[in-house]
Amino acid sequence: MHQYDLILTLTAGLGGALLLGYITQRLGLSPIVGYLLAGTLVGPNTPGLTVDAAMAEQLAEIGVILLMFGVGLQFHLEELLAVRGIALPGAIVQCAVSTLAGAALAHAFGWGWDAGIVFGIALAVASTVVVIRVLSDHNALHTPAGHVAVGWLVVEDVFTVLAIVMLPALFGGTESGQPLWLALTLTILKVGGLVAFTAIVGSRVIPWILDKIAMTRSRELFTLTVLVIALGIAVGSSFIFGVSMALGAFLAGMVVGRSDYSLRAASDALPMRDAFAVLFFVSVGLLLDPGSLFDSPWLFAGTLAIILVISPVATFVFMWVMRRPFGESIAVSVALAQIGEFSFILSTLGRELGLFTMEATNTIVAASIVSIVVNPLLFRSITPMTNWVSARPSLRRVLDRSAPVDGGEITQEMRAARAGHRAVLIGYGPTGKTVARLLKESGIEPTVVELNIDTVRAIRQEGVDAVYGDATRPETLIEAGIQSAGSLILTSAGMANSTEVIRAAREANPAVRVLARAMYLRDLPDIKGAGADTVFTGEGEVALAFVEDLLSRLGATAEQIERERARAHTELFGEHSA
Repeated sequence: MHQYDLILTLTAGLGGALLLGYITQRLGLSPIVGYLLAGTLVGPNTPGLTVDAAMAEQLAEIGVILLMFGVGLQFHLEELLAVRGIALPGAIVQCAVSTLAGAALAHAFGWGWDAGIVFGIALAVASTVVVIRVLSDHNALHTPAGHVAVGWLVVEDVFTVLAIVMLPALFGGTESGQPLWLALTLTILKVGGLVAFTAIVGSRVIPWILDKIAMTRSRELFTLTVLVIALGIAVGSSFIFGVSMALGAFLAGMVVGRSDYSLRAASDALPMRDAFAVLFFVSVGLLLDPGSLFDSPWLFAGTLAIILVISPVATFVFMWVMRRPFGESIAVSVALAQIGEFSFILSTLGRELGLFTMEATNTIVAASIVSIVVNPLLFRSITPMTNWVSARPSLRRVLDRSAPVDGGEITQEMRAARAGHRAVLIGYGPTGKTVARLLKESGIEPTVVELNIDTVRAIRQEGVDAVYGDATRPETLIEAGIQSAGSLILTSAGMANSTEVIRAAREANPAVRVLARAMYLRDLPDIKGAGADTVFTGEGEVALAFVEDLLSRLGATAEQIERERARAHTELFGEHSA
């Protein structure tokens, strides 16, 4: 019966998430809304099918570990340093304002200050998934506003990790009979020991292990290794160091993210994370009791006001004080005006510490659903709002305190950068090496994608940009710069899954010119059908070389050789001729 319950929980949870996630995606909303609603529909608070909530929560624990591993894997200190002057103090101010507002609201409804603080922290951190999705959908991810928002998220991620580590010591230490100062001191020592162990031992052992596994060329073993590292360090951090598994997973992700395997780990292993993350959102939705919201509507309304009004206003005011452009300020403020996965993790922690009632969890989940639904709609109003303010000079002078930007003259370096051409090369055998050299000599910067880590390291030593990863993964091509590349060149003959690479490249950049190499003439229709502009084959080129050499030795003129070559080319390639 237990096995049946497990299968039922997985099938109902994932099946409902798939259906409602698809519907919400088609409606232009985040699929997270669908996952949460799926959990509510199969939960105990709604009629119909009910799954095993305890089992779903255990599976969701894996989702939390893999979510935090993914956060660590994608934690780029460089992104924060690039905007540290605005993102670091801004995120601290915004998180402080939201936390205090949430604590005050909870206290007004009779909660203790300890529960109020945890509640406020849960309302202070935005969903990374939603922010990246909204910015990408509106082509704002690689704008100044997008860079500030991403840096802001990095600070919020750190804030969340610290909260996960410190809250048990702050609100759980006294219950175990320990003085608060002793609980905090022990927590700091444990965290310091785990960080030192991960930094010193993990940074040496983990890349060594990944090196050995990568040499096997087995995708399954590599994926399994990354998952074992994430789960192993997470569990070890709890059993050995006595700290949260989420922190261990975060540190494991940071170590892998600093290695040469960060991109491949993200593209190969993290799809498993996405599956368990869906179960995490479903398990959160299981806790939602829609009827209970009518018992405390003002608490729900106040929570929404903090997320949709107080937090973005605090963000905008800080940006205004820092004299940032109005459009950038309003974009960052709106993008961060929602809550998601980290709020759920903190809500779970609040329940484990005995601070939260179901009323708190219901409020956070319901407010998250509403904020995620509303956020893209608010973001679409930014351009009309900016235009409306720009049309009123007096209002614009008040709201936009940024210094005017002097365009200046376009320098020669700027022209070169704008006119610069990039090419992405798949493979670095003799052909790829020659093509890369010719491209560099012609002023075209090549980026090589390789699945051999030793080759990647050697390429980088030669001064050529290289990315380690599977070219069939869209993430790998994006990391290589396919979105801004002028050409994609597949230099390996008989390369497996070449059509998948071409389709992924076309989806990321429809304008890219694709040059491919095939081993046999029979491969031409498939490769051309996938979107290649020009295809060269070993069979065809050898035949043409034979024709040219034979005619030359028979004394044919250059015009005759060219005419016969063209006829042979048509016979060989037919309608698939490049």
